[in-house]
Amino acid sequence: MPSPRPRITLITTGGTIAGAAASAIDTRGYTAGQLGAADLLAAVPQLAALATVSAEALFALDSKDMTPAHWLALSRRVQALVDDPAVDGIVITHGTDTLEETAYFLALTVARRKPVVLTAAMRPATALSADGPLNLYQAVQLAARPAAARAGVLAVLGDRILPAAMLTKRHPSAVDAFAQPGALTVTASDIALQALARPPAAPLRLPAGLVQLPAVEILTVAAGSTPALLGTAARSLRHAPDGGEEIGTSDAGTARPRRGPSRPGGGLVLALPGNASLPEPWRTALEALPPTIPVVLASRCGGGTVTRGHALPAHWLHAGPLDALKARVRLIAALAAGLRGARLQRWFEQA
Repeated sequence: MPSPRPRITLITTGGTIAGAAASAIDTRGYTAGQLGAADLLAAVPQLAALATVSAEALFALDSKDMTPAHWLALSRRVQALVDDPAVDGIVITHGTDTLEETAYFLALTVARRKPVVLTAAMRPATALSADGPLNLYQAVQLAARPAAARAGVLAVLGDRILPAAMLTKRHPSAVDAFAQPGALTVTASDIALQALARPPAAPLRLPAGLVQLPAVEILTVAAGSTPALLGTAARSLRHAPDGGEEIGTSDAGTARPRRGPSRPGGGLVLALPGNASLPEPWRTALEALPPTIPVVLASRCGGGTVTRGHALPAHWLHAGPLDALKARVRLIAALAAGLRGARLQRWFEQA
C-alpha cells in the first residue's frame, strides 16, 4: 500500500513571489503581494504529485514593510502548525528584502520538530521569466523531507538550500541575489542536508502574554560619524510607545491587530569598522549610556567573526559571526524572552 503524501501547509505573506506588473517583460515596476495563496498554488499544479498542500494567507505585504510585530505573529502561527499532528511540514512565501531577518527570528523562536522552509522570488509572478513557481515547488519538495527538520529553519531560492543563519541578500535585483559558497543544491542527500547547519539550539521561550517585541536600532559607524546619534537612539528607546497594535492571528490564521501593554526594554546594535573597532569618541558616548541599554558590537565588513579584545562592560556584547541585521534580530528575541546580564552574554556567545 503506497504511503500517504506529506501534508504541507503553505503560509503566504506577500512579497515579489506574489507580485504583479502590467507587462510580462516588466521585472521592476510591479506591486508586491497581489496574488493570493490559491493563485500561487494554481501556478504550480505539479505540487499535487509531491504533497497534499493546504494554504492560508497571513499577510499580503511588500517585505520592506515587515515589522517585528509580523515576526511575532508568524512565529506563533508556525509553532501552532508544528504542534499540529495533521501537518508534516510548513512552507512560507515571503519578500526578499527582509527575508533573512524573518527567517532568523523563526530559527530562534520556533521549536522545530518538522521542516520549516521559506521561499521567495526576485521576479514577480507575472514576469515572462518568473522564478517563484520553481522556488515554491522546490520548497514544498524540501518540506516533504523529514530530514529537513533536523537542519533548522531553511530557505530555498534558485536551486539552493540555505539555513537561516547563512541567509543574506547580496544583490538588489539579480535572480541569484542570495547565492553564496557553501549552499547545497536542492538535490542534496539527507546526510548533506543534516550537516548543513550545526544542530539548532533550543528555541527561546517567548512569554505567552507578549504582544510587542522590544525596540532595537542599528547605527552604522563610518569615518567621522557623530556619536551624538547614540544619544538620539537611546532617547528613542526610552520613549518607545507603550502598548500599540500587535499583529495577532485568529484561529484560522488570519492576521488581525489588537492592543497590548508596554513592550520590553530595547537595545542598540553598532555596525562598526573592522573587528567591531569602536572609535574613541563613540566609546566615550557609549560609556555615558545607562547600563540598562544593552549594546551589541558588530562588524560592518559583511563576513567573518568578531573576536574579543579587551574586557567590555557587562551590557556590551560581541556579535561574533553575526552581521548587524542578525545581531539585531538575536537581541530582539533575547530581550523578549527576558534574557539580561550574564544570560544575555552567554546567548550571544552561542551565536
